[in-house]
Amino acid sequence: MSLVNTNWLEKNINKVKIIDSSWHMPQTKRDGFEEYNKEHIPNAIFFDLDKNSKIDTDLPHMLTDTKSWEKNIGDMGIENKDEIVIYDNSDVISSCRCWYNLIYFGHDPKLVHVLDGGLTKWKKENKTINNKKVTNETSMYLCKENTEMVKNKKQIDENIDKNDFYIVDARSRERFEGKVAEPRKGLRSGSIKNSFCLPFGELINDDHTFVEIDKISEKFKSFNFDHSKNIVFSCGSGVTASVLSLAYSLINDKYMPTIYDGSWSEYGKS
Repeated sequence: MSLVNTNWLEKNINKVKIIDSSWHMPQTKRDGFEEYNKEHIPNAIFFDLDKNSKIDTDLPHMLTDTKSWEKNIGDMGIENKDEIVIYDNSDVISSCRCWYNLIYFGHDPKLVHVLDGGLTKWKKENKTINNKKVTNETSMYLCKENTEMVKNKKQIDENIDKNDFYIVDARSRERFEGKVAEPRKGLRSGSIKNSFCLPFGELINDDHTFVEIDKISEKFKSFNFDHSKNIVFSCGSGVTASVLSLAYSLINDKYMPTIYDGSWSEYGKS
């Protein structure tokens, strides 16, 4: 149950920990934390994607180390046994990256959910929001990395010949095909050799909910590859790749989310 709907959350709001993981592309000039302070779902804790990523690198949103993750999540008052619902107010559905990170660092996947439609749908249905400051006691959080859930550039390059897994890119077709410049400076245009393109927006409705399961399945079946092999998702910086990863988990309950963490921010430098 990677996704939960707004009615489910409203019914179970006092039984779960709620995370607001809103993050916006720099060019939008929007600040997720400022927006959170103005309005959020009651008791939601803010998750800062930039601060909860690796800080000693010029690559955006890279997975941090175990010690840092344990401290950051513990400071949020989250415990290993907690059931968690993550939402966002972002056009890039950033909640999925938080979902991926929690599972990567060992939180039980059955206890981590994304709110389908996020804050957009919650507000549209006139469900309760407020701007009350949320305080939590720090907790002792322990994690265990699922290192098989991430690929690095060396593994991506080696796979071009080995073909052990398939790479699906969540960026727009224009960026994937190198027809437009990349939004981040210093990156060439184009895509990883032999990769496939599925723009994440094709799986998201106007109200920020995921499209129907049948449509997700249809999109993946359109790729002419061996579906028994693993799929690794990539994008610009690892955020929208997580949207595709969650979507694929909806049609394949045995799938363990797998991301090329550096994505095009790293690969496009070469």
